[in-house]
Amino acid sequence: MRQWRLKAARARWNGLQVMTFAQAIARLAGGFAHEVDEETLQQAVRDTLHDVRLVELAPISSLPGMASAVTATLRRVWDAGIDLAARADTHPRIAEMARIEAAILDALPPGCLSRAEMARRACARMVHAPALLGPVEIMGVPDLSPCWRPVAQALAAHVPVQWHAGPRQAPAWLAGTGMAVVTAAPSMPDVTCCSTATPHHEAIEAMRWARALMASGQARPEDIAIATTGVNAYDASFLSLRADANFALHFVHGQPITATRDGQAAAALADIVVRGLSRQRLRRLVSLTQASAPMLAALPEGWMRILGTAPLATPDAWARYLSGLSAGDWPDGTDHGATLQALVDLLHRGATAAGEMGEQVLTGCARLIWRAALAAGPAQSVDLTVEGMRLDDSTDPCASVAWMPAEALAASPRRFVRLLGLNSARWPRNAGEDRLLPDHIIPSAELNPTPTGMADRRAFATIMATTAGHVVLSRARRGNDGRLLGRSALLRDYPAETYLRRNRVPAHAYSETDRLTARRGEFARTPQARSATACWHDWQRADITPHDGLLRAEHPVMQAIMQRTQSASSLRLLLRNPLGFMWRYGLGLNAAQEGQDSLMPDAMAVGNLVHATMEHALRLTTREAAANPDHDTVVEQALAAAAEEWQRENATPPRLLWHHLLDTVRTMARWGLRVTCKNATGGCSYAEVPFGGIATDRDRQAAWDAAQPVPVADTGFFINGYIDRLDISADGRQAWVYDYKTGRAAGGGTVLKGGAELQRCLYAFAVRALLGPRVQVDATLLYLRDETVLRLDDPHQAMADLTTYLRAARRTMLAGHALIGPDSGGDYDDMRLCLPAGLDAYRKRKEAQANMILGDDAIAVWEAP
Repeated sequence: MRQWRLKAARARWNGLQVMTFAQAIARLAGGFAHEVDEETLQQAVRDTLHDVRLVELAPISSLPGMASAVTATLRRVWDAGIDLAARADTHPRIAEMARIEAAILDALPPGCLSRAEMARRACARMVHAPALLGPVEIMGVPDLSPCWRPVAQALAAHVPVQWHAGPRQAPAWLAGTGMAVVTAAPSMPDVTCCSTATPHHEAIEAMRWARALMASGQARPEDIAIATTGVNAYDASFLSLRADANFALHFVHGQPITATRDGQAAAALADIVVRGLSRQRLRRLVSLTQASAPMLAALPEGWMRILGTAPLATPDAWARYLSGLSAGDWPDGTDHGATLQALVDLLHRGATAAGEMGEQVLTGCARLIWRAALAAGPAQSVDLTVEGMRLDDSTDPCASVAWMPAEALAASPRRFVRLLGLNSARWPRNAGEDRLLPDHIIPSAELNPTPTGMADRRAFATIMATTAGHVVLSRARRGNDGRLLGRSALLRDYPAETYLRRNRVPAHAYSETDRLTARRGEFARTPQARSATACWHDWQRADITPHDGLLRAEHPVMQAIMQRTQSASSLRLLLRNPLGFMWRYGLGLNAAQEGQDSLMPDAMAVGNLVHATMEHALRLTTREAAANPDHDTVVEQALAAAAEEWQRENATPPRLLWHHLLDTVRTMARWGLRVTCKNATGGCSYAEVPFGGIATDRDRQAAWDAAQPVPVADTGFFINGYIDRLDISADGRQAWVYDYKTGRAAGGGTVLKGGAELQRCLYAFAVRALLGPRVQVDATLLYLRDETVLRLDDPHQAMADLTTYLRAARRTMLAGHALIGPDSGGDYDDMRLCLPAGLDAYRKRKEAQANMILGDDAIAVWEAP
């Protein structure tokens, strides 16, 4: 229609009107009549379906897809011109559909008519056709639905009607109607066949082909079309490629509505409706919606920061978290808890409150999209409805390359055409029976005279006969899921296909990225390519290079990270993975956190729960020391308090797994409390004791001045951290340091474990530095799961050895030798991706040279027991 209007404007054809056949019939019907649109029809179906007396369809009448099934069936019935009421006595299913149809027609607003009623009214007012329409030409239509055919025959009796069949065969029912059939000889385009790796590769090759035609001057954008039967499989690819190619590609069928910000906002709300509320989903929704939305306007700017990192995946988790908020937690110092609670309560109601959610949370176009989605399908599957919605493309189709369904191209031919997806079962597609009126009730040939497969074959034949220039027939060898795909039967009579490899060098690139990939010499001159190539070659050499961690001596970054206060974890990384230490603390690289909540908490989360339980248990024991409390009772109280706090920051697993986790923690806490209580008699006990400049709570009893810096002998390092438990004797001359472990126990003779076990020595340093050298320190690891005690037998010697190793590590790093160590690329190395893929071969090439540069003093810790 747009192309014909442009053509009429250029030719100055005054008085020419371009419209669909349905619009012409609506004009004849008069009275502001129009065909009922899809949204109105579906709303009428949902409003009336529960009031109709049903027997056969009663079991499925309440299912979410019933409204769409009824809508599709009625469309087919009306197109086919079938009178359900006249056939009601032939089958109970037809009688029920007739009752549904009658109720729906009564519920339609004035002016909304079915096709059968529009055709009846148009035939009754056909005498006005000369004044309303004048001569009529029907173009680009392979056939008319049976319901429109009587109108076309009556129209031909009052005004001249021409049927432009083009190279197609004219429908048989035109004979004797008085219409003038205009035919044309079929075109004979050049045909090329090709096969690509995947559907996405097909889209890439299509963009290269279009760019080549325009760049060579063979065609203008409006002369080029790309088409297929199932456009949904290619839309995402063409959206991304269009942005990269930077030339106009018009989506004739409309672009996915989720490609817009408003569509993404509606999709974010749909995700909450279908899958429930979580912190991540709420953050996505709020970031896409406007602050003027009714339930968001009262919340201050930056309010999402109060949610922190808690998963908040269940209603109980939200309730626990919101109950703990106060006015001081909000950015403006005002308590908005009631407003946020109302928002959370609304979003937790799910599909039953989907309409209210859209009105309260969305604004503008996003709200209109949401209303249309709820009108088009059930709220229980609104995410799929939003995903399938489309928006008119804003680019001009008359000055753009067109990406369209095959039937649209058959109605509006172009000179240069590329057809995609010519695979078996995809072109032509398989046709199924109607869901409510299958073939044994009403024959499919009558209900759907032009099934999908026949329409696809007819569209293919029309395109091949109307394309004047060149046609490229393309198919994918494999699907996006890797399945092997067969050739379409439509390719049987066409030339052998050209095998296009995914990594081939194209004759013409579609974008700058594609050009740089094809012109390797040009890409090799870019800074990024030069850096990557140099890194790769350096990795293949046997000597140590800057890409292996070799820096200049006394580098300012290395000096800065040597001066920072260290922890046990950072010093372990320094000793066993110098390269990773430089990446993390020098370059600031950190591993991405998992976006999905797992069924069970990870080891760190479980460890936090155990530590919190032990802390609460020690406080209760200290507070009720005079009453000599029962350890089991203390552990139960401590576990309840720790679990409540833990659930505010972590996703609670399912009930059965949660109880199993609590049982495990309870067992470990009982044993740990029983083992450590013997040293607490008559002295002081402290839990989670900070040191080295870490701020402490005012209401917590302090063992020392936590702000005081803690040096590690004369190594130049300062350390900080938390001691899990500290017991000090009544005379102040003996201190017991405990570090809880929830993993499996190490070997009995372990002291430093090659630099992997530093807590006992470092905590002994801290205690001696803060309490004085006269205090005897006993450092112990408690493996709570295995009920194993590992005591540091000779703390003085262990601390002396660790001091030597840390001095060597410091000298090595300041000399610029941040090289690989035994933990580089290990199972627990977050920076594994930064190392070569062939890590074993890389180690064989580099390890000996790296160890030689590090020196015997620096690598001696790796052999420490």
